[in-house]
Amino acid sequence: MSEKTVSIPDMSCGHCLANVKREAGEVAGVKNVEGDLETKRVTFTWDAPAEWSQIEAVLKDAGYPPQG
Repeated sequence: MSEKTVSIPDMSCGHCLANVKREAGEVAGVKNVEGDLETKRVTFTWDAPAEWSQIEAVLKDAGYPPQG
């Protein structure tokens, strides 16, 4: 299982966090998405067949590009 914590500066409200969770959750293999609006940091946990590049691409397409 892989895990990565990133900053998502464009995330400003609960709706944004819900969108990030929904979009990342649609990638096959994503197991968990936990975020903190105060710090704008989100932790993603996934197994194969998911890869970080897929999760990152989905978030960029949704308007929430991760940093770090």
